[in-house]
Amino acid sequence: MFKREVQGVGALVMRNLRLQGLETPLLQKRLVEGWPTVAGDAIARHTTSVRIYNQTLYVQLRLPALRADLSMRRQELVKQLNDFVGAQVIADIRFG
Repeated sequence: MFKREVQGVGALVMRNLRLQGLETPLLQKRLVEGWPTVAGDAIARHTTSVRIYNQTLYVQLRLPALRADLSMRRQELVKQLNDFVGAQVIADIRFG
């Protein structure tokens, strides 16, 4: 008798996405959609756009004071967002 390697459905789906080159875009989409959850509703209300380019999250904000405050918390937010998706998706955040 032979031994089978049992894997969960989630692991199989992620492996297939990785093989097809679709894992990173999926994780990036999850991270962008997770911005309001991680940042909070008050910050999300003042956010006009969120996008990722070259492992940098670009966040457009309406309030200059909020930009300055979030710039000081940049590394903390990077860690929280990467933890939210469960992978190292971004390395930096730029606020504009």
